[in-house]
Amino acid sequence: MVRTYRRKTTPVDKEQLRKAVLAVKKDKVKTQIAAKQFGVPRTTLNDWLKKNNDEIAHLNDVTVRYHGGLSVMDSESETTLVEYLVHCNDMYFGLSAKETRGLAFDFAKKLNLKVPASWEAARMAGEDWLTSFLKRHRTLSIRKPEATSLARATSFNRTNVERFFALLKSVMDKYHFPTHCIWNMDETGITTVQTPNRVIGRRGVKQIGRVTSAERGTLVTLAMAVSATGRSLPPFFIFPRKNFKEHFINGGPPGCTGEANQSGWMNAEHFVKFLQFFQSHVRASVDALVLLILDNHESHLSIVGLDYCKANGIIVLSLPPHCSHKLQPLDRTVYGPLKKCVHAQCDNWMTSNPGRTMTIYDIPGIVAKALPLAVTHRNIVSGFECTGISPFNPDIFQEYEFLPSSVTDRENPSTSADPEEDNLNAAEPEVADPDTVEPDAADQNGNEFDPTASSMSRRDDTRNLSATLQSIRAFPKAAPRQQTRKGRKRRTSAVLTDSPQMRELAAEQAESRRKKNEKPATKKGTPKSTIATAPRKRGRPSKSNTQSEPQPSTSSGRKSKSRKQQWSDSNEEEN
Repeated sequence: MVRTYRRKTTPVDKEQLRKAVLAVKKDKVKTQIAAKQFGVPRTTLNDWLKKNNDEIAHLNDVTVRYHGGLSVMDSESETTLVEYLVHCNDMYFGLSAKETRGLAFDFAKKLNLKVPASWEAARMAGEDWLTSFLKRHRTLSIRKPEATSLARATSFNRTNVERFFALLKSVMDKYHFPTHCIWNMDETGITTVQTPNRVIGRRGVKQIGRVTSAERGTLVTLAMAVSATGRSLPPFFIFPRKNFKEHFINGGPPGCTGEANQSGWMNAEHFVKFLQFFQSHVRASVDALVLLILDNHESHLSIVGLDYCKANGIIVLSLPPHCSHKLQPLDRTVYGPLKKCVHAQCDNWMTSNPGRTMTIYDIPGIVAKALPLAVTHRNIVSGFECTGISPFNPDIFQEYEFLPSSVTDRENPSTSADPEEDNLNAAEPEVADPDTVEPDAADQNGNEFDPTASSMSRRDDTRNLSATLQSIRAFPKAAPRQQTRKGRKRRTSAVLTDSPQMRELAAEQAESRRKKNEKPATKKGTPKSTIATAPRKRGRPSKSNTQSEPQPSTSSGRKSKSRKQQWSDSNEEEN
C-alpha cells in the first residue's frame, strides 16, 4: 500500500461537476453538451449521474464526495480510540506505536469487524494503517516522552496544589506584596561535560562524534533568584572543593560570588550565606517585606537560615514536594534555556581550546556568556505566569494535568477513609461491562416493532466503545496500600517563617540529632582492641597463637618441621 498517494490525473472541480449534474437532472440538458459546457469529462459526469439517482431541485442536493479507500473502523470507533490514547498519554502511561497497533487489532476483533489477513497473521494492525490513522487524526503524533519520576507524577495532585495556592493567597492578603517583592530561588547543576548540539555530518554513518572534556563531568551548583518583574540576581556558585578561593569565579558574571564544600551541593551552612547574598541585593526589612518561594530541600529548612529570614523581613513559602516541575518558575522557563545555552558555549569553548580539558574554573566564564541569552526578562515573567504565582491564578492548571496522580488515588486500609480521597475516587468514571446489553425498547413495549428502536438495538453492540477499550486494556491503577513501617515525615507546602512551623522544624531536627547520637557503634567504628581479640577466621594463624600451642610428639610432627630440618634428620638416619 502506498502511504503517500500522488494523484496521476488532474482533479475535477467539484463546483463545476455539481452544476453539470444539476443541468442534466433538472434542466434536461444532454450529457455531452453539459460536459463540454462546464469543462467536465463525459465519463466522469456519467459516473456521478449514477450516484445522484434521486430528483434534484437545487444545487445543494447534488452529492459530490470522494470517499477514498475503505477503513477497518468507522469514524466513531476511531474517535473513541483517539480519546483513549490521549487519556493514557495524559496519565503518563502512553502507548507505543507497536502497542497501539495491537490495541487496534484487539479492538476491531472485539467489535466483530472484518480485518485484513495480514492483521490476523501478525495479531496486530499494520504499519500502513497506523500511518493512515495518524494522518486522519492530526491531533496525534509519535513523541519522545520525558522521563518523569513516580514521585513527581503522584505528588502533583489537586490537593497539594490547592494547599499551595491557599497559602500563597493568605500571605498575599496579609502582607500585600507588590510584584517586585515576589522572588523565586532554586539550584541547578552545571557540569564540565556538555550535551553536544546537533551537527551536519555524512548521511548513512551510524555514529557521529563531538569532542567533550571527559567521560564524566564534575558538577558545580548554581543558585539563582528571580523576581516576578523579570529581575535576576547574580549567580551563586558552589564548587566541589574544601576551601573557596576568589580565583574560582574569574571571568564569571558581574557581581557573582561562590562558596565551596566537598560535594559541591547546597547545604544548610551555604544556604545561610546565600540568604545573606540575597539580602545584600534585595534590601528587605521588617518594614519592606519580600516573599521568597523555594522548594522543600533539606538545606532550605535550616533553623539558622529561617531565623535570619524572619529577622530581615523575608517571608519564606515552600512548594509542595516533588512539584517543582510545575510550580517552580525557574524550572519552567529559565533553567531549560540556560542549560541549552551553556551546552552551546561549552561546544564553542572546546572548539576554541583544542586539546585542553575543561575544569570547574572555566564554568563561571561559560555561564557569563550564556546568562544574558537565557535569563531574559521575558523568560522570567513567563515563568511566574505559567505557574499561576504572578498574576495570581489558582486555576492555571487543566484537569488533564492532574491525571497522573489519579493512578495512586486509593484508600488506605490502615487508617480511616479520607473524604478528599473519596471525592477523587468518586470523580472517576465507572467502567461498564461491555458484554452487558440493556433490554431493547421493543421488549418493553409489548414486542411491538419500532424501526427507531430496532436501529438503537443495532447500535447497542458498540454503544459503549470506551468501555470496550478499557475491557481490553484497563487504565493503570495502583493496588491498595500496604501497611508499612513509619518512614521519614512527608513534607507539605508551608510558610516556613511562621513561628509554629519553625518550632515544629526545630523539634524534628533536635530529635533527629538525638537519634543519630544514640546509634550504636558500627563495624567501621569498632575499637582496635576489640578487633585484635576477635578470633581469626581466615589466613594463617598469628605468631602468638602458634607459639602457645603444644607441638605434637608423634611422627606427624615432622610435617610441621622445615624442609631443612627434615633433610638433616633423613641423613642422620641413613648414617
